[in-house]
Amino acid sequence: MTNEQNIQQSSTQQSSTQQSSTQQSSTQQKTEQAGPKTILVIGGTGKTGSRVAERLTAQGLPVRVGSRNGEPPFVWEDPDTWEAALDGVGSVYVTYYPDLGFPGAAETVGAFSELAVKKGARRLVLLSGRGEDGAVNSENKLKESGADWTVVRASWFNQNFSESFFLDPVLAGELMLPTADAVEPFVDVEDIADVVTAALTDDRHIGRTYELSGPRSLSFRDVAAELSQITGREITYTPVTLDDYRAFLRENGLPVEFADLFALILDGRNADVVNGVDEVLGRKPRDFSAFAKDAAATGVWNV
Repeated sequence: MTNEQNIQQSSTQQSSTQQSSTQQSSTQQKTEQAGPKTILVIGGTGKTGSRVAERLTAQGLPVRVGSRNGEPPFVWEDPDTWEAALDGVGSVYVTYYPDLGFPGAAETVGAFSELAVKKGARRLVLLSGRGEDGAVNSENKLKESGADWTVVRASWFNQNFSESFFLDPVLAGELMLPTADAVEPFVDVEDIADVVTAALTDDRHIGRTYELSGPRSLSFRDVAAELSQITGREITYTPVTLDDYRAFLRENGLPVEFADLFALILDGRNADVVNGVDEVLGRKPRDFSAFAKDAAATGVWNV
C-alpha cells in the first residue's frame, strides 16, 4: 500500500470517527433535550395520588393524572383507556379502586402491568394494604409483568376521617363500626406520598416491599375521644356486628366487601407498629394527634 493510500485510509477513518462522534453527540443532546419520561399517577385526584402528583411536579418532573376526567382519561373498568394513558410514560404509581383484595383485582392489575411494561413504563410502584391476603395476589401479578417494582403496604389512613370514608360519621357525631376494641396504627397520607415519591425517583427502592404505619396503635374508641377533644364536641364510638355493617353498606349502595376489610382489624394482624416510613425517609411517621389538629384547623369537621 502506497503512502498516499495510507494517508487516504487514515483520513477516511478519521472522518468516519468524527462522524460517529458527531452522531453520538447529537443523540445525547436529543436525549437530554427530551428530558425524563412522564410519570402516570393513577388516582391522581385521590388522597395519596394528588399528593404524589404535587411532590413530583415540585421536583420538575412531568406528571400525568390518571383519572376518569384526565387527559387522556384512565378508567380501570375500561381497558381501552389504558394504552393512551401510557403513551410516553416511563413510570407509574398504581392505585386500584375499590381495593386490591376484591374479586377480579389481581387479573386487572396484572393485565395493566403487562401493558405498561410493553409500552415502556418499566417502573411501577403499587399501593397495597397491610395484611390483605387478597392484595398479595395483585402484588404478585404486578411483579410477574417484568417491571422494576416497589410495593408500598399501608395501614388505614388518618385522612379517612377527614376526606372520605369516615367523614360523614364524624360530622354526625357517631362512629358506628364493626371493629369492637381492636386497634390500628393509622398512617398519614402525607407520609405515604413521601415514600411513594422516593420509590418513583430513586432506584434503590426497586424490588422492595415497605410496610407503613403511624407511630402508635389506636382503637376507634381512642379515635373518637381524640376527635372529641380537638373539635370540642362529643363524638362517640358504637361497635356493631359485621352482619349489621354489611346491611348498612348494602342499604347505602356500597360494596359489601368493605365489611371484610374490617375483619383484618378484628384479628389483630395489623395491630403492631412498623418502621417503613423511617426505613425509607429516615424520620418518624406523623402522629394521629398532629393530623387531627391540622385537619380541624381547615374547618372540615365544623357543623
